[in-house]
Amino acid sequence: MDENLLHDVVAAARKAGADAAEAVFAERQSLSVGVRLGELEEVEREEAKDLGLRVFVGRRSATVSGSDVSPEARAKLVERAVAMARLAPEDPYAGFAPKDRLAKGPFPDLDLIDAYEPSAETLEAQARAAEAGARSIEGVTNSDGGSSSWSSTVWRLVTSDGFSGQHAATGFGISASAIAGEGAGMERGGEGRSVRHAEDLPSPEAIGAKAGQQAVARLGARKIGSTTAPVIFENRLAMSLISPLVGAISGPAIARGTSFLKDKLHQKIFAAGVQLTDDPHRVRGLGSAPFDDEGVTTVRRALIDDGVLTTWLLNSASARQLGLETTGHASRGSAGAPGVSTHNLTLEPGQLDLAGLMGQAKDGLLITSMFGPSLNGNTGDWSVGCSGFWFENGQLAYPVTEITVAGNLIDIYGRLVVGSDLELRGASNSPSLLVDGLAIAGK
Repeated sequence: MDENLLHDVVAAARKAGADAAEAVFAERQSLSVGVRLGELEEVEREEAKDLGLRVFVGRRSATVSGSDVSPEARAKLVERAVAMARLAPEDPYAGFAPKDRLAKGPFPDLDLIDAYEPSAETLEAQARAAEAGARSIEGVTNSDGGSSSWSSTVWRLVTSDGFSGQHAATGFGISASAIAGEGAGMERGGEGRSVRHAEDLPSPEAIGAKAGQQAVARLGARKIGSTTAPVIFENRLAMSLISPLVGAISGPAIARGTSFLKDKLHQKIFAAGVQLTDDPHRVRGLGSAPFDDEGVTTVRRALIDDGVLTTWLLNSASARQLGLETTGHASRGSAGAPGVSTHNLTLEPGQLDLAGLMGQAKDGLLITSMFGPSLNGNTGDWSVGCSGFWFENGQLAYPVTEITVAGNLIDIYGRLVVGSDLELRGASNSPSLLVDGLAIAGK
């Protein structure tokens, strides 16, 4: 949508009685192809446009959205939004971001756009190659398929406060899922990668081979008895242990008082030396953006600095409620008020690789798959189902399955040993993590 049309929508909302208004337009195109057992299974093409309007009448606000961007539909959108806002309850914290915090161009070039647009035939060939790579591994007996995808998104925000900004990005992805073994002894393995530029993808064959190797490695998995032992979270999934922290330090959770970290600001909650950074300006980053979804300038921050929790994650509303300043972490779609999210979150690497962590722990559990996490947001009590490998004397011994590990996250964070095997695979990344002793529930 042309920027001028968004300005027209905002102006129309003001004319209809809104004291302030903002319009958001998102356009997405995507193409994905899936194959299974060498046969084409699905081709999916998406072209979507969404227009969102948020209006304020005093301290009352409403948000409406729609996919029809015709003049008639835009007029109805404006009428409905203003009418809804007049009926909404007052919110003393609602409103735009402070003008002095808004991003001003020119915005940094984060290299998020690849002009290359693959054909369906190219994506099909990649999907076939990924699945073939998985099926080439000895011990793989079946396949859940291979897939390849491309997408392009454009997002623009215009406000009556004078902000106008756009960011756009492309995405490329390849994945494969393999099955090894037969009957009750079957095991699955999967691998996938997503990037901004096609040239940054590993080869489809390598992705497929990794999926096959994971499935085969899990064959013969055993159940183990309940115990307490050192636990290592493999780097591919270690961020799942850190992600509850993001929710716990989000402004809305702190304002509601429903966070197990609500009293921990500026306190040491990790070991000395632990660094957790959020970098919105990483070149080609999957979470990169020059401004947040309220138009606020984004900056690199150390959320955990030398083990100390330094900040909450704030949008404008939660910042006002807490008497603080927004941190540029507002996140929203075309519908609804802004929430909070991180950009490119990275737990910085430590000194020991995975072999070094196992050597330090000697005997314990290496988790390579997790499912069904449970968290008490008020206390930090956490548990998760998992599978992986038992190791002895620092060496992998045998695969294990049907395990639950549990503990309190405040206690776990304080005892984490951070590995050195960091891989930038997504918008949130961590090396392998060792906890020196966790409750393990088995058979």
